[in-house]
Amino acid sequence: MRTFRAVIIAVVIMAAVPAAALADFLVPMDLSQSNHLKAYGLAWYVLGRGGNVRWLLNYRGGSFLMPETAGLTMEAQARGVRMERVSGSDIAAILREIDISNMEVVLLEKAPEIAVYAPPNKQPWDDAVMMALEYAGIPYKKVYDREVLAGSLQLYDWLHLHHEDFTGQYGKFYRGYRAAEWYIRQQILFEEIAEALGYDKVSEEKKAVAEMIREYVRSGGFLFAMCSACDTVELALAARGIDIAPRQFDHDGTTPGCQDKLDYSRCFAFEGFVLEMNPMVYEFSDIDMTMAAAARGEGNDWFTLFEFSAKHDPVPTMLVQNHVSVVEGFMGQTTSFRKNLLKKKVLVMGEVKGSNEVRYIHGNLGKGTFTFFGGHDPEDYQHFVGDPPTDLDLYPNSPGYRLILNNILFPAARKKEQKT
Repeated sequence: MRTFRAVIIAVVIMAAVPAAALADFLVPMDLSQSNHLKAYGLAWYVLGRGGNVRWLLNYRGGSFLMPETAGLTMEAQARGVRMERVSGSDIAAILREIDISNMEVVLLEKAPEIAVYAPPNKQPWDDAVMMALEYAGIPYKKVYDREVLAGSLQLYDWLHLHHEDFTGQYGKFYRGYRAAEWYIRQQILFEEIAEALGYDKVSEEKKAVAEMIREYVRSGGFLFAMCSACDTVELALAARGIDIAPRQFDHDGTTPGCQDKLDYSRCFAFEGFVLEMNPMVYEFSDIDMTMAAAARGEGNDWFTLFEFSAKHDPVPTMLVQNHVSVVEGFMGQTTSFRKNLLKKKVLVMGEVKGSNEVRYIHGNLGKGTFTFFGGHDPEDYQHFVGDPPTDLDLYPNSPGYRLILNNILFPAARKKEQKT
């Protein structure tokens, strides 16, 4: 896993460094923290004002050391985030413990520029990441196809994809919702966007967007995807030059033998998958294992986070920081991934024990990285169309939302000069 270390700057602060100069507040991220989610926003608050934050990997749930700056105490109080004032000797003791344990100190030095891929009609409650960002108080910009195809992704360090369909099949809601007003309006909107951008079909326009996203990662970007974006972007990339969308979606037929013509080498994470060609089936391919999660049911659906070597593998260690090691599952159109379809170099970070089902994966492509997280909303077990938004004030210590926010802070650890 040593290759993961190359994408960040992992700064180990040894006890010999004058402790008083390091930090004055510890933001604990174990069970003592009153609001885990807004603690990430507090770290962002410091970074956004030019300060540095030290992320103590595996120490009390992945705690933060922050310098005492004007307004920090009031900001923490306003957000409901618990902090502990620490002395120089306290810091020295913490760093000694980290030095001899499976822990590490990573310097966060620059607030990343964040983009969320979202159509014009998407509301924040349709996307768990947008909800997490707004709740934590972390700024972001929305981008969509026009911006992506114009090359604007290079303005951002981190890109999020959520409940999108890059195959041009409108989420495969055809069977249940093809007569619904919202479905008809969405299809018209997407067709208008594709036509305005010079494409005959939505499926072809979405493939072009997927290609731009792949190039963004290859050239050094950080990609985070959830729910159906995880597998549909893979299908779009594998289907370059062929048509996999039935006529119910793009008014013409599919390429004969399209399954055998897929190019898995172009995918981020998966290979050998089989397409679901029936337009009446609410599924894209056999990558997804939603039915396995549904068979377990709410209350019995859990996945386990892996423990990594903080000193040798700081990237996956950052991405799994949590106050628990077992997280309650949640469903989505793409809930989880079939392990035997993963490419060999893809790292599993969360799995359903004793099964072929994984929930949380990470890997590299070129100079960049990708992280896929199955499911739609960590605190809405089975989200349906039209469900009310999740009130994160009811879940300030959500382990599932913490995994999202780990990914948002992860790019802050990269050296500025590594941006391409």
